[in-house]
Amino acid sequence: MLLFSPAKVNLFFRVLNKRADGYHEIASLYQAIDLGDTLEVSLSDKDELSCDHPSLPTDSTNLILKATRLFRQKTGLSLYAKIHLHKQIPLEAGLGGGSSNAATTLWALNLLAGSPASLDDLALWSGELGSDISFFFSTGTAYCTGRGEIFKTIPDFALLRKLWIAKPSYGLSTPTVYKACTPSIFPSRDPEEALSQHVQGQPYYFNDLEIPAFQLKPELATLKKDLLALGFSHVTMTGSGTAFFCLGAPTLQPQLPGIAFYETQPLSRKDHCWY
Repeated sequence: MLLFSPAKVNLFFRVLNKRADGYHEIASLYQAIDLGDTLEVSLSDKDELSCDHPSLPTDSTNLILKATRLFRQKTGLSLYAKIHLHKQIPLEAGLGGGSSNAATTLWALNLLAGSPASLDDLALWSGELGSDISFFFSTGTAYCTGRGEIFKTIPDFALLRKLWIAKPSYGLSTPTVYKACTPSIFPSRDPEEALSQHVQGQPYYFNDLEIPAFQLKPELATLKKDLLALGFSHVTMTGSGTAFFCLGAPTLQPQLPGIAFYETQPLSRKDHCWY
């Protein structure tokens, strides 16, 4: 079985507060895009994971293998898989690559097992693995709250046609960015109002995590200015970075030293299908 595993961007990202459990309460509008990885999945007598990206761990810490263990735990089935990951989503980018891989794995295993779990089951279970994973069980556009695991599917408002992803060679880990996060100093912006503006065709792009990320990597602030200077109308970091999504593409192919650019567009998922 061959399945596409899409990346995501956060059209806006609000960090509301730090919770008693150590996680942060967030509110964000997520959008799947057609930049993604590919998973080759087949049944096996044991779990095996390989990847064509040399820097990606393929041991038990990988979310793909965590997803296979979780599926067995939740269903009680002795189902094992051999999985090869063709990696295209940049690492430490804020594009949700690992989360998407985990969601795609759960979908694949459920299909191979004869669909014993519902879509709601898979989305609920995925919250035990990570905050962003459940989003991918939406139709591709969703308003996510809690620590990111609670989603409400948003009808396609067709605002985005094309966007560019700009990824510098360096990365930032999500825990590092959140550790530097101080929600009390962030601008007081109403995420429900931001969502309403998007649905009404007046999008408001922002990301609270730019503040700690730019403190950790000041060169990110410079990169944002450089991207705007290329002629993009909007440049916003996605997730915990270090990638930016850029709208209003320049006439020419964008180029900056040390920056990888990916031309992409929004992606949606139809009922009973994967991306």
